Amino acid sequence: MALSGLEIFKLLPKTNCKECGKPTCLAFAMQLAQKKAKLEDCPHVSEDAKEKLAAAAAPPMQLVKFGNGDNEVQVGRETVLFRHEEKFYNPTVLTVTVSDKLSGEELNKRIEKINSLEFERVGQQIKVNAIAVVNESGSSEKFAAAAQSVKQGSELAMILCSDSPEAIEAAVSKTSDRVPLIASAKEDTAEQMAKISKDNKCPLVVKAPSIEALSQLSEKVKSGGVENLVLTLEDKSPRESLYNSTRMRVLSLRKVFRPLGYPTISFIQGDESEQVAAAASLICKYSNIVVVDAAEPEVILPLLTVVMNIFTDPQKPVQVEPKLYSVGEPDENSPLMFTTNFSLTYYTVESDVESSRVASYILVVDTEGTSVLTAYSGDKLNEKVVADAIKKSNVEEHIKHRKLIIPGYVAVMSGKLEETTGWEVMVGPRESATIPKYLKEVWQ
Repeated sequence: MALSGLEIFKLLPKTNCKECGKPTCLAFAMQLAQKKAKLEDCPHVSEDAKEKLAAAAAPPMQLVKFGNGDNEVQVGRETVLFRHEEKFYNPTVLTVTVSDKLSGEELNKRIEKINSLEFERVGQQIKVNAIAVVNESGSSEKFAAAAQSVKQGSELAMILCSDSPEAIEAAVSKTSDRVPLIASAKEDTAEQMAKISKDNKCPLVVKAPSIEALSQLSEKVKSGGVENLVLTLEDKSPRESLYNSTRMRVLSLRKVFRPLGYPTISFIQGDESEQVAAAASLICKYSNIVVVDAAEPEVILPLLTVVMNIFTDPQKPVQVEPKLYSVGEPDENSPLMFTTNFSLTYYTVESDVESSRVASYILVVDTEGTSVLTAYSGDKLNEKVVADAIKKSNVEEHIKHRKLIIPGYVAVMSGKLEETTGWEVMVGPRESATIPKYLKEVWQ
């Protein structure tokens, strides 16, 4: 169990030197207990104290990595229950299954289908992160062969799913260089699975029927020398899964209960709509790895969108590069409008301009990733900012007219903008959806 702030304070040098950035050693100890400071920030702490403080300084949730190279994924290391408290560090790893009952061309097509599950959303690439090979056949040989085929056919991270130590050992012998995640060790197989995990330096999933049994089993496996663990509960209803996932997160982060301080994995079954609903719920609260059977784009894209939305750092909005963009093939007589560099705003405007079929220029202004009204109210969008953007983007080299369409919501800045730039300012629509009508009827 983690040390309290007062217990940590007793181990500190008590110099109140302020070199850690805190006014007193007691303040630093309280911050350390709440995981809001790092032990290395104290330059005078003794080696003996460092050892005793290791538990308090360590993140409440273990960081676990699997896969290798550019496709290595990492889960865990989370420190808060809610994103607004700080931020979430590692997005949920969305995984699609491959059954070892498949073989030959059928297996290859399944692997290719999973590899193709990559999409672009608001300028960012989102994709499936891993493939889970499932030992549905019950055969160690077929399981190992399927794992090898996945290794040869895909660069994605791998999860090997079997309750049989023999099957896992056979598959790991073919894929250990890819550092697969081994799933799963149960009470009766914990010793064998732990040995395979330790010998091959692969992280291990620990499975039990209840949270209490899971915490005991994780301690047992850890005592066997396996540090990189992922936790899962045996099949539960969606309601129970959501409740237990939340409870485990609270115990690990708020109570700093170390036996549950590991990332979790959830296996989702059912028809496609059931998988989407259950998986989306567990992405939100709080599964670190979600495994689904469906490989259809209409199932995967919504789930990847949920992951993207939940794990976007609220302190760093998704942004596009501030510059002049062309939609279609605009010429010197084409309309010019501006918007902010908040990705969602830009891609909404771009989509509506494109649907108008009027070739246009969009000048993206740097507002630190905030939307039009937010930027204007925070004085990140004003006549000087727009004038600077026009100059930096060399807009005058692309168009011969001097007309600028501005968002309707900031019509109030039109007068000052005209004075600053010398351009004619046209007030555009408030809602992006009416841009096509505006371009066809007002501009033309």
